[in-house]
Amino acid sequence: MEAHQHSPDSSSEECTVLEAPPTKNTCMQHAGKVTDLFCSLCECALCEDCVCGDHEDHPQVTLSEALEQQRISLQESLAAVNNRFSQVSDALVVVKEILQQLTNQRASIEEDIQSSFEDLHKQLDVRKSVLLMELEVTYGLKQKVLQAQVDSLLRGEEDMTAACVQTEEVLAGEACSGRLQAERELRERLEQLASLGLPCQPEENDQLDLLMETDGLRKSIHNLGTIVTTSAVASQSEAMGAGLEQCIVGHPASVTIVTRDKSGGACKSGNAILSAEVFTPDGSIVDGEILDHKNGTYEFVYIVPKEGDFSLALRLYDQHIKGSPFKLTIAKPSEADVEVSPSTTTATSSAANATLSTGSSEGAKRRGKSPGQKKRSSKRASSALGTPRRKTQNPIEDDLIFRIGTKGRNKGEFTNLQGVAASCNGRILIADSNNQCVQIFSNLGEFKSRFGVRGRSPGQLQRPTGVAVHPNGDIIIADYDNKWVSIFSGEGKFKAKLGAGRLMGPKGVSVDQNGHVIVVDNKACTVFIFQPTGKLITKFGSRGNGDKQFAGPHFAAVNKNNEIIVTDFHNHSVKVFTPEGELVLKFGSNGEGNADWGNSRIQVFDGSGSFLSYINTSADPLYGPQGLALTSDGHVVVADSGNHCFKVYRYLQ
Repeated sequence: MEAHQHSPDSSSEECTVLEAPPTKNTCMQHAGKVTDLFCSLCECALCEDCVCGDHEDHPQVTLSEALEQQRISLQESLAAVNNRFSQVSDALVVVKEILQQLTNQRASIEEDIQSSFEDLHKQLDVRKSVLLMELEVTYGLKQKVLQAQVDSLLRGEEDMTAACVQTEEVLAGEACSGRLQAERELRERLEQLASLGLPCQPEENDQLDLLMETDGLRKSIHNLGTIVTTSAVASQSEAMGAGLEQCIVGHPASVTIVTRDKSGGACKSGNAILSAEVFTPDGSIVDGEILDHKNGTYEFVYIVPKEGDFSLALRLYDQHIKGSPFKLTIAKPSEADVEVSPSTTTATSSAANATLSTGSSEGAKRRGKSPGQKKRSSKRASSALGTPRRKTQNPIEDDLIFRIGTKGRNKGEFTNLQGVAASCNGRILIADSNNQCVQIFSNLGEFKSRFGVRGRSPGQLQRPTGVAVHPNGDIIIADYDNKWVSIFSGEGKFKAKLGAGRLMGPKGVSVDQNGHVIVVDNKACTVFIFQPTGKLITKFGSRGNGDKQFAGPHFAAVNKNNEIIVTDFHNHSVKVFTPEGELVLKFGSNGEGNADWGNSRIQVFDGSGSFLSYINTSADPLYGPQGLALTSDGHVVVADSGNHCFKVYRYLQ
């Protein structure tokens, strides 16, 4: 009896064993059996009875090895989806931004259309409706493409998020054979998501431009206005030509850009927003010329001045096209090349500019362009490089020294230039309103630089109309459509904005002797004075025709007495105020004697408002002059808006 008795401890242990639940690796086919092997062929867990049955000849590994390998595979699939998720999220941000820009541009153009038709007669209403309908249709087509892409990306993002959450929940649990099937299905789902063909490259762009030509309006009212856009996308557009293969120092090199839509089809129209920059080894940019053939193809012509490691960046709507940036191979000119083109060896900058202009024309001739294209190329090259038009060229003796510019989007070309400023270090700054940038030239008309990115975010420009230079070298820009004033460094780096929430339509901007920023709000008919930090000092003026009222004021300047001079456009007068907003004097009236923009001429008055003289503009008449400034060398520079250029006149004080 005693031999069969158990101690209390052993009895307790035996009881514990009997009450233990079944193991988690229990075989589903054979009760009471534990799975410790895995069939690689059938992908299932096996017990010792299973091995002797149908799986006897199948390859087998231990169950622990199989579970570990399954987890490793699942982790890899999760990593692949997370990587893809990041790409989709980035693409979603880009496409949403393009869609927002498209919507903003649509709203901006709608406003332009409305304002352009305000002063026209009732018979223009039909054409107005047609244009608005065309805008809606064009916007609808582009919006549909972008919205469909956004919806597709959102669905993909949601599917990936759900799958990743589910996978992370599975991975957080304990691995067991009972979940093999579910985990295998989950892995297959993750693999499908990782290779899902989502449209991550933008399938449309945000361009919606309006061409509104008013010359001969009453004769061609039926065809007034055009909604301009393309379907070109950077990811499908490409470049080709000898200029990508090998460049000869001092000789024109040519690159052809072919724009394509989201499906790879060639675009058939021009006007796409394309930029090209050749970077030298020291980081500077080589001037070049972009020619729009109006058939979806463009040509970029440039000259490399020396040997070295150069690169070419080609961007469409601020995005690199296929292969951009390109690394350029530079070769020395052969003796034959030197004999044919001796002018390319000149060292002076003016001769280099002339060579580039000639090279562009000769290149056009070799490629068999039409005479119209050749003429346009030659004209563009001259303006883009800032080649002065000297007084000796004028058929009538007048005060014009030179003019710079023609209509276009390239360097030295303008579309509705507005404000003008001159710095003490010999620079002329132009607010190129419809090209959303500021261009900078020397007092001799040589192009120096430009900056500006279209948009409605801080640091971007939507419609720059006024420009001024602060004594510390900062560049101050009035942005009419963004309803604020932006401050940039002298190198074009954004620093701050001021007036947001207060300004309704800033047109002109100036700086007084205390460094305060003076802003002329055209819509509010008010003059604001800010500190550069953005703090409002004072404001004065309201809408009307009284002494301290304005009707569409445009620009402002500050005289030696720190008084503020404001051009009151629709009141046909100039008004002078103290810094506190008290009227000092006003002069001018409606008519031929004192008007400026309507009479397209420059008049000179003394400090008391008495008329002194005209500046002779007879040889090359002004057409809708806007901003005006005095250069550091004592000349007058004026923005000739209607002629898409600025002109510098001799002025003897």
